[in-house]
Amino acid sequence: MKNTKWFKDAVIYQIYPRSFKDSNDDGMGDIKGIISKLDYLKNLGINCVWLSPVYESPNRDNGYDISDYYSIQKMFGTMDDFKLMLSEMHKRGIRLIMDLVMNHTSDQHPWFKSALNDVNSPYRDYYIFRKGKGKKEPNNWTGFFGGKAWEYTPNTDSYYLHLFTKEQPDLNWDNPKVREEFIKVIRFWCDLGVDGFRCDVINIISKDQRFLNQKGWALLKGGKYFINGPHLHEYLNQINKEALSHYDSMTVGETVFSNMDDMKKLTGEDRDELSMVFNFDHTSTDCFFGVKWLMRKFSLTRWKKALGKYQVGLQDIGWNSLFYENHDQRRSVGRFNTDGKEYREISAKMLATSVYFLKGTPFIYEGQELGMTNSDITDMKDYQDVETFNIYKTARELHLPKSYLKKAIPNGARDNARTPMQWDDSEYAGFSNHQPWLKVNANKSFINVKESISNPSSIYHYYQKLIKVRQEEKLVKDGIYEDLLPKSKKIYAYLRKGKDESLLVLANYSKDTIRLNLKEVNKPHKVLLNNYSEFSSDKLLPYQGIVLKIHNK
Repeated sequence: MKNTKWFKDAVIYQIYPRSFKDSNDDGMGDIKGIISKLDYLKNLGINCVWLSPVYESPNRDNGYDISDYYSIQKMFGTMDDFKLMLSEMHKRGIRLIMDLVMNHTSDQHPWFKSALNDVNSPYRDYYIFRKGKGKKEPNNWTGFFGGKAWEYTPNTDSYYLHLFTKEQPDLNWDNPKVREEFIKVIRFWCDLGVDGFRCDVINIISKDQRFLNQKGWALLKGGKYFINGPHLHEYLNQINKEALSHYDSMTVGETVFSNMDDMKKLTGEDRDELSMVFNFDHTSTDCFFGVKWLMRKFSLTRWKKALGKYQVGLQDIGWNSLFYENHDQRRSVGRFNTDGKEYREISAKMLATSVYFLKGTPFIYEGQELGMTNSDITDMKDYQDVETFNIYKTARELHLPKSYLKKAIPNGARDNARTPMQWDDSEYAGFSNHQPWLKVNANKSFINVKESISNPSSIYHYYQKLIKVRQEEKLVKDGIYEDLLPKSKKIYAYLRKGKDESLLVLANYSKDTIRLNLKEVNKPHKVLLNNYSEFSSDKLLPYQGIVLKIHNK
C-alpha cells in the first residue's frame, strides 16, 4: 500500500486514558469518556490522537506492562467500545495511533508465566534467562528505574532480565518467533483501522547477547550493550516490511540516549524503519546526563542547540517530532524558563510558538493547551507511579540528603503530568463525580476547559490559531531552518526559509523587554501569530512569541 506520509500534516494529541475523562464515575478515565470529548479535540484542530496503553494489564506501570496484546483493559471498556471510539474518530477526520510496548511484557503474560516455571517451555526463549555468576547476577547491568536489571528465580536457579520493574521482563528479540508475534499484533490492530503506533523504548529491543559487564562509571550500567543494539535496524526493517508497509500507517519511536547518527538511521526515508522518533536532547537541557532527577538551571543556548541540531541534521533525510510535554515529562509551565505565575499564559503561548513552527509533527499532551501545571502533591503516599517510589528508595539507599529529595521528587515525578484533566472548576474538575485515582490539582478553579473556551485570550484559543496557521503555511513543512541568534541567552529567533518568502519566528524567553536588531524584521512582513496585541520591530516584550511572514527580497 502507498504510504501517503499523512503524519507530516498531522497535529497529534496524546491522551493518557486513565486521566482524560471518566464516564462511569469509578474515578478512572475510560474509552467512553474519550468518545464524549472527541468534538473538543476536533474543535481544537486535532487530526490525530496518540492513545497511551489500553491493553489488558495488571497496571504495575500504568499499562506499560501488557498481559494481553489483543484485549482491552476492562477498566477502560470493551473491544466494542474501542471500535466505536475508532469509528467516531475517523468520522471526525481524526486518526488514531496506539502505544505499543515491544521491549517487554507483564510478568502476568501467559508467555512469561509458562517460561518462568518450565525450562522446557516453548516460551522460555521469548525472554532472557541466564545463569548467575556464582551468587551474583549474570552481569552488572542496571535498569531505568534504578537498581539491578536481573531478578532471581529460585525454581530454575536462574535470572531474567528486566530493564524496568521486575514485573516487566524483557523480551528476547533475537528469537524470530518474538518478531513474528509482533508482526501479528501490528497487523491485528491495523486491520481494525488503527493508523499507526508510538513504539515504547523501541531502541532497546536488541541486546548484545554476550551480556558483558560495562566497565567504568555509568548512570545506566550496560547501556552501551542494549541502547541501539546490534540488530536494532534489522528488526525494525523486518517489522516495517512484513507488517507496517501493508498499511498507510506511521510510527514514532521513543528512542532514549540516541545521537544524530542513530536518528538518521532510524528515520531515514530510504531505510523503512520509523516515520519519526522522540529525541530527548532538548528536554534534558535542565538536567545532567539526560537524567531528570539530576536538575540544573535551564539554558536557552543549550535548548536552541539541541532543537536546531536535529532541524539541520535531519533536513532532507528524516522527519522530526515536536514536543515538550508527555506522560513521562513534568509540565512545561514554570519550566524551560517560562513563568508559572504572572506570565503563565503569555509564556506558555511563547513556548508553543517557538517549538511548533520548527519542521516536524507537533505533539500536544492533554491539558497542555490549558497551561495545566505540575501536581500539587506534597506527601509521598499520594503519588501513584512506580518509578517515583523506586527512585525514592534508591536515593535513600544512597543516603542522599532529604533536602535533595524534597526538591527532586516533586519536580521529577511522572505523576506531575498524570493528574486528571481539568474540564471545569467542580470538585473533581469535571473529570469524574467520584474521587479520581490521582489527586486533582487545586488550581482547577481557574485552569480548566470551561474557563478557557469562554476566554477568547486563553491558551486554548491561541493553540487553535497556531494550529490554523501551521495548516495554512506551506513553509512550516518545507522551509529551511536557520538560527539567527544562536548565542543569545534570552531570544530564540529562527527562519523557515523559502525561495521568495520565509517565516520568521521570534521568542523572548525572559521577563525582560529585549531590544531587537535583526534586519529580517525590517523586511516587508505580515504578522501571522502574536501572543500580544502589539508588535514593534525593535523590541520583544516579556515572553513575547511572534511569527512573521516576510518577503525575502
